[in-house]
This record gives sequence, C-alpha cells and structure tokens, in this order.
Amino acid sequence: MTVHAYIDGASRGNPGESGIGVVLKNQTGAILESISGYIGKATNNIAEYSALLVCLNKAIDLNCKHLIVFSDSELLVRQMNKQYRVKNEGIKKVYQHVQRVLSKSAIKFEIKHIDRERNKDADLLANAGINNRRRIKV
Repeated sequence: MTVHAYIDGASRGNPGESGIGVVLKNQTGAILESISGYIGKATNNIAEYSALLVCLNKAIDLNCKHLIVFSDSELLVRQMNKQYRVKNEGIKKVYQHVQRVLSKSAIKFEIKHIDRERNKDADLLANAGINNRRRIKV
C-alpha cells in the first residue's frame, strides 16, 4: 500500500508551545488517519521532525510499503534528502532517530516539499495540538 502523508509542526515562540499535525491518505486521496498532538516546548524545526516521526510510526502500524511525505518545511525536506547537512545538535538527535526508524522498516520512503497552501490540513492539526494540549508520544 502506498500512503501519502502531509505533515506539519507548529511552534508559538520558537522555542515555545508546540504541536504536530499528520494526515495520511491512500492512493485515491481517502483519509486513513488524522493526527494532532502537543509536544510541549520546542522549536519549529523539532516540531517538524516530531511530526515526521509520528507519521513514520503510524505508516509502520498501517503496514505501508511506500510512504510519500509532503512537508512545507524546506529545511526538513532538504536535510532528509541529504541536500543540507544537519548541523544543529538538537535537530541532529531527532534526525538520527528518524534515520534509525527508517533503517529498521521496509518502507520505501520519499519526502517532497510543498507550499504552505497545500499543507493547510496538517497545519490546522498542528495548531489544534497546541490549543488542546493533548500530549502525543514522539
């Protein structure tokens, strides 16, 4: 099964109160899962990576074979595609965690940059995560 995932992280203050949003869809565009959660105080980049981690774990739970992730975070996408080096120590830890999860899974993984307009649903979920303060395990 191929899954298209839209992810976003939000931070109010950077660092500040942060949330994540994830929307997973099948090939026909039907929503498989919508996830919103609060991750506490973090930077926007950590929130973006946290959304990716939650997305990966849910894709594994769904027995996804091919995961195509869409994000409006140019930094995240370019780092994951090895176009940018990961220099920040905080991001490096989460990046390495993502790499470990990917290496242990059989998922064919792709990540693509999209503009914010095409990522509104994930953005709404990320902000709802901050508003609702429902903790999510990353």
